[in-house]
Amino acid sequence: MALFLWLGSQLSSCWSSFSILGVFLTVFTLLFDFMKRRRKWSRYPPGPVSLPFIGTMLCIDFHNPHHSFKQLRKTFGNIFSLQNCWTNVVVLNGYKTVKEALVHRSEDFADRPYLPMYEHVGYGDKSEGIIAAKYGHVWKELRRFALSTLRNFGMGKRSLEERVTEEARFLCAAVNAEEGHPFDLRFLVNNAVCNVIYTTIYGERFDYGDETFKKLLHLFENSLREETGFLPQLLNVVPILLRIPGVPQNVFRKQKAFMDFIDVLIDKHMKTWNPDDIRDFTDAFLKEMEKGEEAEKSGFNYNNLRLVTADLFSAGSDTTAITLRWALLYMILHPEIQSKVQAEIDKVIGKEQSPTMKDQVNMHYTNAVIHETQRMGDIAPVGLPHMTYRDTELQGFFIPKVTVWVTPHNSAAVHLQTQVESLVSTEVGHFEMLNPGRRACLGEQLARMELFIFFTTLLQKFTFVLPKDQPRPREDGRFALTSSPHPFLVQAIPR
Repeated sequence: MALFLWLGSQLSSCWSSFSILGVFLTVFTLLFDFMKRRRKWSRYPPGPVSLPFIGTMLCIDFHNPHHSFKQLRKTFGNIFSLQNCWTNVVVLNGYKTVKEALVHRSEDFADRPYLPMYEHVGYGDKSEGIIAAKYGHVWKELRRFALSTLRNFGMGKRSLEERVTEEARFLCAAVNAEEGHPFDLRFLVNNAVCNVIYTTIYGERFDYGDETFKKLLHLFENSLREETGFLPQLLNVVPILLRIPGVPQNVFRKQKAFMDFIDVLIDKHMKTWNPDDIRDFTDAFLKEMEKGEEAEKSGFNYNNLRLVTADLFSAGSDTTAITLRWALLYMILHPEIQSKVQAEIDKVIGKEQSPTMKDQVNMHYTNAVIHETQRMGDIAPVGLPHMTYRDTELQGFFIPKVTVWVTPHNSAAVHLQTQVESLVSTEVGHFEMLNPGRRACLGEQLARMELFIFFTTLLQKFTFVLPKDQPRPREDGRFALTSSPHPFLVQAIPR
């Protein structure tokens, strides 16, 4: 009996100790959380109530963040704040707000937050690529090199336009091979657009049935999907979780596989590299790496070669291919608009001559359709995250240094026909820059060229219709960093 009493007293004592320890740890963690949180700056943008540890993350659907931002905008206005765990986030809405930040205060908003989830593929202090790189000397040098090298390989020149025109002919031949049967044009369009930038970066193009290229595109699409959702965001703001063995390898498996594929391409280049015969962007980067310590200080190292070429490949292929798929989707849903585009093509270009960029200035209706496709498709509903380079102000709000901010591109639901006619009346002949300022897209000129030439060439040769036994395709997007159409089938009828 005495033994039981003794055990009881010991358990009671232990329980009391555990209780005290539990209270202490709770108080300590709450104090730690409080100290990690932002100060209450005066004139800081308003936002929803922030909970301990997780901040406002429960307010956001990370699979469709733009929908969440749209709802929060109704409550808090064009500029509001969030908190991802202990990371301060400001969301900017509206054309005037974003233009003021990106153009009028471009350097203040030019930085990028560090993204730990990319560390397992070589991202780090000395290798950040271009898209996700912090604002500074290395980013400026790599961007300068990329722009000049892309120009050397045809960017903005007639030679690149001829390459796009040739690829458009290959695309039409592949569409024609479907012989009027229903097919999913996703892969053909992706293949065509990717071939243009792929040739510039890696010096090759792939046939439309090439299994290696199909694997590359599949890996790339899946790697983008891995970056959406709650978990990747949590890993970025609480990077210690990435130190748990197996976490990055399992969460970002496809991303790693995509970069492994890039390694194979670069390894192939290194085995055949000749400094006297620079075949493509990769060769030019390898030559820059040979310049020694100064080149190393400017970011010319192997890991950056991998990341920069992957950046150029993704930026030069994904958004343009998705925009073309949206354009063709809208054409089958609005055959009356497709007919007007074809009538303008027949009048300005004819049915046999290949479209060129010189034709664009005389094709106001076609330009308006492409412009409206970009707006309605809204392919980048949430811009890449920026970070303030220094303390700044925006529309009366104070935004401190190293605050992360994003820009959802909210599109109003306006009927395509009405909006196109409105644009034609103002003779819209070019596109708004999607990301002006210091972080302007390197491949914007190429994207404009590809959209116009691929779109007009396809509608010159084919009329696209919805197969009779198919349901009406969905018009909402599928979000995975970019917003793409849900799969749909078309029939291409030769004209």
